[in-house]
Amino acid sequence: MKASITLDKIIKKFSLDIVYTPINPSEVFVDDNDINRPGLQLAGFYDYFNPNRIQILGKMEHAYLESLSLPKRRDHIEELFRRKIKCLVVARELETFPEMLDAAKTYEIPIVSTLESTSTFAGALIAFLNLQLGPLIQRHGTLMEIAGEGVLITGESGVGKSEVAIELIRRGHRLIADDAVEIRKVSNITLVGSAPDNLRHVMELRGVGLLNIAHTFGSSSVKDDIKIDLIVHLEEWNENHTHKTFERLGNGREYTNVLDVKVPSMTVPVRTGRNIAIILEVAAITSREKKSGYCAVTEFFSRMGMAADPVKEVIKYLDREKFN
Repeated sequence: MKASITLDKIIKKFSLDIVYTPINPSEVFVDDNDINRPGLQLAGFYDYFNPNRIQILGKMEHAYLESLSLPKRRDHIEELFRRKIKCLVVARELETFPEMLDAAKTYEIPIVSTLESTSTFAGALIAFLNLQLGPLIQRHGTLMEIAGEGVLITGESGVGKSEVAIELIRRGHRLIADDAVEIRKVSNITLVGSAPDNLRHVMELRGVGLLNIAHTFGSSSVKDDIKIDLIVHLEEWNENHTHKTFERLGNGREYTNVLDVKVPSMTVPVRTGRNIAIILEVAAITSREKKSGYCAVTEFFSRMGMAADPVKEVIKYLDREKFN
């Protein structure tokens, strides 16, 4: 099923003024994440025109219509509205021609207006529509903002994701979603996570019950959505892991493919005595450093006079120094 958003949500998001609407905006559904400036269309060229997109009338289009004689202006406006466009947004609160209102009433087309310039509003609207209408999946996990990074915490049920999240919240970080995380692909390289509407800011803590995090810890402890920068998988340590090698140096780069986007990821073993909240905090900071170009492993190799990355030899060196 194709994703859609109601016009009233767009109106509320951008504080638009309603000029005319034939029905309640909550009954008008937008399912195209692009917009259109009907410049060529107002001149009569309708090849490749998509009426399902929101149409934005800017200063240039308005000036063109103003230059026309009344009969021509009426004909051009009616030709546009006759194609049952989704909605017309008039930028800069420009004058709405009476011919527009007549056509809107005839063909039942909503008209709204904004104070913003065409380019400013169009950019913001496209970004919002991409977020709302992009490909969507739901994953089990906890999504946090840690040190400014969007960190998706995954792991088997009962591994302690919610407990770690509570500790991180107490340390000043923010919750986006717990248990169910909605992930949208907003570009070829960007994923944004949020909580389903009915679970927003809610967390289940075993032995305590349901918590409203915004109410319990304050509004600064939550956030509605965030770009996913890192995935951390919590894996409970047991005797079967004696053969498994977890990341030691941080020079290896693991990725998890989500909606055809490669997201940096890591696996953190959970065992008694390990402060997972602090580990995730450091992981987020390290992720941020790597994006800015700094890598502690590269610096370490440089200090050791190593041109390559002899991982096994370095690990042996670290183990030897630790026990000497």
